Amino acid sequence: MSGGPIEHVPSRPTWRCRACGIAWPCSPAKLSLLAGYRGNMPGLMVYLVTLREEAAQQLAASDGGRPPTDLHRRFTDWVPVRSG
Repeated sequence: MSGGPIEHVPSRPTWRCRACGIAWPCSPAKLSLLAGYRGNMPGLMVYLVTLREEAAQQLAASDGGRPPTDLHRRFTDWVPVRSG
C-alpha cells in the first residue's frame, strides 16, 4: 500500500515533477519551498542555484551538450526579493 501522495520533487535527470509531470519546480513545489524557507530567502536562493546547476549539467548531457536557456527563469526568477 502507498505511503501517501507523491511529493512535488524533481525526477532526475529529466527535471520533471514526480507528482504532476511538469517542469520542476512546479507551482506546488514553489509553494512548498517558500513555506519551508520562510524567513530565509537567501538560503532558498543558494539551494535553488545549486539545483539549477545540477539540472543544467544533467539536461545538457541529454541534449547534445546544451542546457535549456530558461533555467534561470525556471529555478530562481520566481523567488521574491526583499529590499531593505
